[in-house]
Amino acid sequence: MTEYEYLDIKRPLVVRTEVKLPASKSISNRLLIINALVQSPIEPKNLSECDDTRVMRQALRDMPEVIDIGAAGTAMRFLTAYLCVTPGTHTLTGTPRMKQRPIGVLVDALRSLGAEIEYLEKEGFPPLRITGRTDLAGGELTVRGDISSQYISALLMIAPRLKNGLTLHLTGEIASRPYLKMTIEMMRQFGAEVDWDGEGPINPNQPSHTVRVGTKAYEARPYTVEPDWSAASYWYEIIALTNDPGAWAELPGLQLDSLQGDKVVQDIFERLGVRTEECVCECGEKGIRLRKNYEVTCYLPCDFTSCPDLAQTTVLTCIMLGVPFSFTGLKSLRIKETDRIQALKSELERMGYVVQDSTDGELEWDGERFDEDFPRPTDIRINTYEDHRMAMAFAPVCCQLSVVKIMNPNVVSKSYPHFWRDLRRCGFRYINLTEEEMLKIAREE
Repeated sequence: MTEYEYLDIKRPLVVRTEVKLPASKSISNRLLIINALVQSPIEPKNLSECDDTRVMRQALRDMPEVIDIGAAGTAMRFLTAYLCVTPGTHTLTGTPRMKQRPIGVLVDALRSLGAEIEYLEKEGFPPLRITGRTDLAGGELTVRGDISSQYISALLMIAPRLKNGLTLHLTGEIASRPYLKMTIEMMRQFGAEVDWDGEGPINPNQPSHTVRVGTKAYEARPYTVEPDWSAASYWYEIIALTNDPGAWAELPGLQLDSLQGDKVVQDIFERLGVRTEECVCECGEKGIRLRKNYEVTCYLPCDFTSCPDLAQTTVLTCIMLGVPFSFTGLKSLRIKETDRIQALKSELERMGYVVQDSTDGELEWDGERFDEDFPRPTDIRINTYEDHRMAMAFAPVCCQLSVVKIMNPNVVSKSYPHFWRDLRRCGFRYINLTEEEMLKIAREE
C-alpha cells in the first residue's frame, strides 16, 4: 500500500460484501519452520503475505549471518529455536521494541538442552548470537505453562531433531491452549510422534501437563494454509457496529472446525449481535456468512487467555454498543507490539471512556463515560503505537461516529496487508484522499 500519514475513514451506509481474508499468520509461520526442518521441496500454498511471514520466509531462504526480523515476535521465538539445531552462527535481532520483549525463558530452556546462545546486549532480551548444532540431546524439560505459547511451540517444533526427542512438562495454567494444540496438530500432520496428556477437558486439579515428542522425523507433505480467523474479527466488529439493518459479510474459505483458537470470535460476537452461518459464498467457495441478529447482551464477561488477539476488537465493540464488560486473561497484551492495555486506555480516555485495569491482566468498564453531559465525539484521532491491531480494531468505530482518523495506517501490513483495500471495496471512504487515490487502494493486490 502507498504510504499515508493518516486515513480519515467514513462509514458506508450499506454493508453487503464478500471478503477474501489473508491466510493465517499463525499457521503459515509454523508451516515454514516445519518445512525448513524437513527441507521439503514441496512449496506450501496460500502462505500469508504479512510482514511476520515475509521476514521469516526470507530468513529461512537466505540464512544471512545477521537476521533482522523487525517487529515479528513469532519469527523471533521460532527462529531462536530453529537456529539452535541448524549448523552455522547467526545473529538474531529486531526493532528497538523487539529488544524490549523478553526471551529469557526460551533461551534458558534451549540452553538446558545444550544450545549455544549468547546475549549481545541486555541479559534476557534480543539480540542473540546463536551457534547451531545437529547433536542436541533433548530429554526432559520443565517450563511454566503460563508463558507465551510461542516459546512452547518453538521448543516442540524442533523436538524431532533432538537425539532423544523431548519430554516437556508444563506446570500451572497453560496460556493460549489453542495455539499449543495448533502446533501439535500440525506436527502430527507432518508425521511427528506427539503425545499430549492435556488434550482433554481442562482439569484444574492437575498441576502439570506433559507433551512427549518422539524422534520420528518430519515427512514432506503438501499443505494449503486456511484464512485467518483473527482477521475475521474486524468484520465481526463491522457487522456489529454498522447501522445497516440488513448487513452481511461473506468470508470464503473460513472453516468452523479450524485449528485456530480465534474461531471463538463467533461465540463472543453471538452475544454482541452477530450470527455466524455456514454458506456457499457468492464466489462459489464454501465459507461463512456474518449477519446481524440484534440480540445484544447487557453485560459481557470473557476470559481472553486463549485468544488475546481478540481483546482490542471486543473492547471497542462493547464500548460502542454500550455493553459493560469484565475481561480477564490479558497479561500478555503488555508485551506485544506495544503495551496494548495502556494504548487502549489512552485512546479511549480521549474519547471520554475510562476502563479500569489491573496487574493481573483484567480490564473492566461499567458502561459509562466520565462526563455523560459531554456529547460523544463525532470524529476522533487514533494513535496506533506501531501496532497493527490498534489500527484495525479502531477503524470500524467510524460505523458509530462520523469520521475516525487512523494515524500510521500502514502498520496493518504486519498481519493484514490488504485491510484498507477490503474496507474500500466494502464502501468505506477515506475522505482525506482523492478519488484516484482511493481507487488505487482498491486496485492494490
